[in-house]
Amino acid sequence: MSRRAVVIGAGLAGMLASAALSTAVDEVIVLDRDDLPDGPEHRRGLPQGRHAHLLMAGGLAAMEDLVPGGSVRERLLAAGAREVSLSSGMLALTPDGWLRRWRRPGPSMIACSRALLDWAVRSAVLAGTRTEIRKARALELLGTARRVHGVRAATAAGDTDVEADLVVDASGRGSRVVTWLAGIGVSGLRERTVDAGLVNATRVYRVPEGAERFPLTVVHADPYTSRPGRSGMVLPIEGGRWMVSLAGTRGGEPPADPDGFLRYTLDLPDPLVGRLISGAEPLTDVHLSRSTRNVRRYPEKAPHWPEGFVVLGDALAAFNPAYGQGMSVAALGARVLARELRRSGPDAPGLARRVQRGAARSVDMAWAVAAGQDVRYPGAVGGAPGPADHLVTAYTRRMMKAAAGSYDAARAVWDLTSLRAGPARLLHPAVVLATLAGSPLPPAARPPLTESERKVVRALDRTGR
Repeated sequence: MSRRAVVIGAGLAGMLASAALSTAVDEVIVLDRDDLPDGPEHRRGLPQGRHAHLLMAGGLAAMEDLVPGGSVRERLLAAGAREVSLSSGMLALTPDGWLRRWRRPGPSMIACSRALLDWAVRSAVLAGTRTEIRKARALELLGTARRVHGVRAATAAGDTDVEADLVVDASGRGSRVVTWLAGIGVSGLRERTVDAGLVNATRVYRVPEGAERFPLTVVHADPYTSRPGRSGMVLPIEGGRWMVSLAGTRGGEPPADPDGFLRYTLDLPDPLVGRLISGAEPLTDVHLSRSTRNVRRYPEKAPHWPEGFVVLGDALAAFNPAYGQGMSVAALGARVLARELRRSGPDAPGLARRVQRGAARSVDMAWAVAAGQDVRYPGAVGGAPGPADHLVTAYTRRMMKAAAGSYDAARAVWDLTSLRAGPARLLHPAVVLATLAGSPLPPAARPPLTESERKVVRALDRTGR
């Protein structure tokens, strides 16, 4: 008997879910209300798409397992993406000083536009699987509280019912999953929101001649000072461009005008971002976005969950994009779906619940980082840190300080931020010893630039600083 799956949403999470499903069903139908671009171009339904995105090592590994037709990494690099080593290819100012750059190895991340990444994955999935994208808007789930068996969708020709053996909601931040579940008699889906009021502002520049290999540069926000968080990043992307993204929490929002944009960069805890772009040619206007709340749903804890229905990607957990985790968490969740389908097949009782429990484990660490820091900013909505949060923060802050001069501590930080390891990594004996011993070197007061990089900064700096 022919089996069909329906995926709601043709974004990154939806296409990765389609890749996972394609190994277990005969047909995957993806429903999306947008006209999708034919190439690596921005799509209207993704407001965060114009801002900086980073593909972490854990997320890339999951994508490599899922996407057919060759390496995602190779596709992206061939299209101009940059591979950035966390140990040596990045300039990063943390609340505890500049991180040192090591000659020893560390995990890498991929730097490119979100449009390129989405297009690379979408084209590979469509070419290598029996997946069809239809322009349609999901209206409601078909089925009962016991089992979902399809989706009612609005199309240009009218409403239509699309029957399916398995339905995946990958519709993103705007998911109507609570309403859809209520329509079939399912309640009790817990939600939590942590909102620091963060605003993103991004402008794209042409990379100046001679700066083609300049490292990714980021000035992180400080959640420990009781002041608004302010951060900035220079991200090398395809096409010989720098994507410069600023972020500010409530009371410290970046402006949309070009002069204010530059002033904001120069007023960060270190003016390096501003010094770099003051001599670079802008290619776009400044784009603002306020879709930055951390929102988590807990289907794995729901008192009842219908068979045949799974929630993944931002529909399950959406993060403040400043932490660069959302794409990787979506990929890890889709890999859980693929694993469970291999183990038991699409008709096995309890499949949906097992997928939700596995995907929740992929969310936990990213949520602890994003929500645990955002709740500390002035005016943040979503609760205050509890005693356990304070204890974890004290340990992780000490580990971050140690990471400034300890390779063992730095490697643990890289594994956690890359989503290659879970919280247990914090308690590895070598990490605990490095954390308790602290950094053997004093904090770096200035960016760890090479001589050639210093020349680039001096050549570009029009600020007089």
